Parts: sequence; C-alpha cells; structure tokens
Amino acid sequence: MITAETPSAVLAAVLTGLLGLLVGALINRAAGRFPWSERESVRRLAVRPPVVEVGTALLFALAALRFGLAWDLPAFLFLAAVGVLLAVIDLQHRLLPNRVVLPSIGIGAVLLLVAALGEQDWDALRRAVLGAVVLFAVFLVLAFVSPSGLGMGDVKLAALLGLYLGWIGWGAVVVGGAAGFVIQALLALVLLAGRRIGLRGELPFGPAMLLGALVAIGWSDALPG
Repeated sequence: MITAETPSAVLAAVLTGLLGLLVGALINRAAGRFPWSERESVRRLAVRPPVVEVGTALLFALAALRFGLAWDLPAFLFLAAVGVLLAVIDLQHRLLPNRVVLPSIGIGAVLLLVAALGEQDWDALRRAVLGAVVLFAVFLVLAFVSPSGLGMGDVKLAALLGLYLGWIGWGAVVVGGAAGFVIQALLALVLLAGRRIGLRGELPFGPAMLLGALVAIGWSDALPG
C-alpha cells in the first residue's frame, strides 16, 4: 500500500475524488426519487447541488488518502457511496431502507473477501464478520430496551458498519459504535440551544452512526486492535 506522502497517493485521491463527483450526482438523483416503488417522482434531486456531489467526492478522496492503492480501497469507496445515500434518505424520510442496507452488507462482505484474498489477511476478514455480528447484537438489545430511540433500520446499519469497522480493528468497532451516540447527543444539544427542535423532538440516528464510523475509520491508525 502506498502512503499519503507519495505523488501516487495524491493522484489517486484526485482521480477518486473525480469519480466521487459522478457518484455523488447519481446518489443525489437516486435519493431525490425515493421511494423508488413509485413510477415517477416529483423530486428529481434530493439536495441542491453541489452539496452531495462535493461531499461524496471529498469522502472518496479521503478514502484514497487513508487506504492508498490497497485491496480494501474499493470496499471503503462503496461504503462511502452507500453512507451518503443512506444519510440523505434518513435525513429527509427518517428511514433506512432495507433495499439499500441489506444488499450493502452482502456486497461489502464480498468486497472485503476480495481484499482478504488479495492481501492474504484472513484475520481481518474474520474480525469483520465478528464485528458485524457484535454491533448488530448490541444495537438489537438497545432497540429492545429503547424502541423509541433506535429502529430496526439502525440495527441493520450497525451490522454494515460493524463489518467495516471490524476489518480495521476492535478499537475501531468500539469507537465507531460509541461515537454515533456522542455525535447524536451533541447535535441534539446544539439544535435545542438554537431552538430548532423541542425537548421531545426526534432526530434520525443513521447520519450520526455514519459520522461515528467515519471518525473511527479516519483515526483508526491511532486506535488499538
């Protein structure tokens, strides 16, 4: 794997960033047409450009800088794209659709299997599977304890994120799983202070979970395990 200081890494970040612009445009259009069961949708774009497009491009470029030209880069680019799509849909509809989350778990597992084959890192693959199981189980228990705070969509998203966080390490699983709750609490406090929501206001949890995973992945080099 190359490092972020090499010219090749910078070139890879630029190229993946350009790819992210295209993917972001597709995501914006797909999210704008949700729910896809309808033949036609009044909305064509979910968010006014270039927020989604530039955001996706930045995530793609950061992934290239973080992982370099490694076997696991495609898997994390896929996670970035799916994460943006899910975040936009959850913010606008308060829903994490099974049609996105469930296939993404399978596709992510296949991409990480390819990475394990390429890098001969079977420990990372086993850890990824266990990470998905652990986060799914933890969030499932929390959903039963507090059904008003967590939905089954959040539980399934936890499995997807646990897969990727487990690939990186157990430290990332712990930090990524916990960071979502911290981010959600901080965001709620900010919105309460700005009187954007009331004391009984509800916020979608998916975006906070995704941001928590992003923090863990970005800082994973400093985490144990």
